[in-house]
Amino acid sequence: MRQKISSGSPWEAAVGYSRAVRVGNVVQVSGTTATVNGEVVGEGDPAEQTRAALGIIRRALETAGASLEDVVRTRIYVTDISRWEEVGHAHGEVFGEIRPATTMVQVAALIDPLHLVEIEAEAIIGE
Repeated sequence: MRQKISSGSPWEAAVGYSRAVRVGNVVQVSGTTATVNGEVVGEGDPAEQTRAALGIIRRALETAGASLEDVVRTRIYVTDISRWEEVGHAHGEVFGEIRPATTMVQVAALIDPLHLVEIEAEAIIGE
């Protein structure tokens, strides 16, 4: 069974993706930025953008029947690696006890120049 989770973003249909997809007990969450109702949250603040993106990820996981505790991997893309600690501490606020495998890399740009952080997550339910 394949369950597609939508956030309602108009980009999902235009680009052809889902916010998250669950197949069996595995949930894959697409790259998630701090965009809420079409507006970038935390402009200029990578920690606040990390918190906002993780909130969106949490809601997608819950819709799929998973939780943050089920997350086994995150991938963090940042536009300025010199601010990694701000992003890392915000990630740690959520995952400090869960401690999934993670990667943080700098990228040249994200889809909107106001985006400083984009995060992907993978969860395995019941593990």
